[in-house]
Amino acid sequence: MAPSLRAGTAQHDHGFSTLPPLVDPGPELTRAEIERYSRHLIIPEIGTEGQRRLKNARVLVIGAGGLGSPALLYLAAAGVGTIGIVDDDDVDLSNLQRQVIHSVTDVGRSKLDSARDSIAALNPLVSVVLHSVRLDSSNALDVFADYDLILDGADNFATRYLVNDAAALQGKPYVWGSILRFDGQVSVFWEKFGPSYRDLYPEPPAAGTVPSCAEGGVFGMLCAAVGSMMVIEAVKLITGTGRTLLGRLLIFDALGSSWREIGISKDPEGSPVTQLLDYADFCGVPAPDAEATAVDSAADTISATVLAARLAARERGADSFELIDVREPGEFGIVRIPGSVLVPLGGIQTGTALSGIPRDVPLVLHCKSGARSAQALASLRAAGYADVVHLDGGILTWVREVEPDKPIY
Repeated sequence: MAPSLRAGTAQHDHGFSTLPPLVDPGPELTRAEIERYSRHLIIPEIGTEGQRRLKNARVLVIGAGGLGSPALLYLAAAGVGTIGIVDDDDVDLSNLQRQVIHSVTDVGRSKLDSARDSIAALNPLVSVVLHSVRLDSSNALDVFADYDLILDGADNFATRYLVNDAAALQGKPYVWGSILRFDGQVSVFWEKFGPSYRDLYPEPPAAGTVPSCAEGGVFGMLCAAVGSMMVIEAVKLITGTGRTLLGRLLIFDALGSSWREIGISKDPEGSPVTQLLDYADFCGVPAPDAEATAVDSAADTISATVLAARLAARERGADSFELIDVREPGEFGIVRIPGSVLVPLGGIQTGTALSGIPRDVPLVLHCKSGARSAQALASLRAAGYADVVHLDGGILTWVREVEPDKPIY
């Protein structure tokens, strides 16, 4: 789920528990707002003044996906006056297992439009600002400029480091959450008062070593636990209530139903952020023109239609090769290419699976979309395998072009 972290096991708050309210109180509440938010108003720690701060707050949410879905709904329910959303994706059927802000009728629509409509149905008193962009170094500072607080629900390391650095440059706090399979993490970062994401994770993991949720899966209900905790932290920051997670990392194990906490300290040798970087390069993400690279050149790939023809020829005894599926067993159980053999990527990268991979026949590798099979190809080449190609576009392309009746995930 994450690269190696630089943190201790301290259970104290590192002196970061007392923070001033992030937002000034807004206008007096209307009668409709008093009735809507009455359960907040009667809590002494929130009260009318705290609710007016929420009304005056401007919060930006990165992503309307697994974490963004519950976070957006609870921010709206809490009465945060202006909610910005950054996303450039459309709703897919596989999203509905966990992205509760969307519904079946939203499949194919932009996540921004779907989220906006769900928020309006829940609380029409909230203003929603849509940012239909892929956040990067060229636009992050402009997007962040109009907001008091950022909630980062991004699913990749490049965006996480970008959010951290852009927030640091603007002196703004942000709440960070991360999920994978049964594990979740939540913290608050604010370089002005305490540690940042770079203090927790100074270096990103090697590209391809940490699976995405699309590759590794995610326990749907985990999103609600982590996403709602992110909003709890946001409301505390806005109103100046309680002890925030600044200086602490909260880790949730949904499989064991347990929370644990570790302390985070500022790295005394850390350098302040002075500019934004090329975060894809920083995190080792392959360049978009992958066909120009050594591993993903045209000579290293095979199309789905050509593979289908070769499989048919192999059935007739007119071709000989090994088709290796480098995905995980759960993925293999959902959908597979006939005649494939499962050898997960991890075993290829560590070398433990090489004894079972023949060297005397050509190899064709495939995964879900082509990224992991490209990594497997590079590892096999480094281990001395010469005749290796991988399926362009993975099993997603195979299903689309060869076996459209099979499911995708």
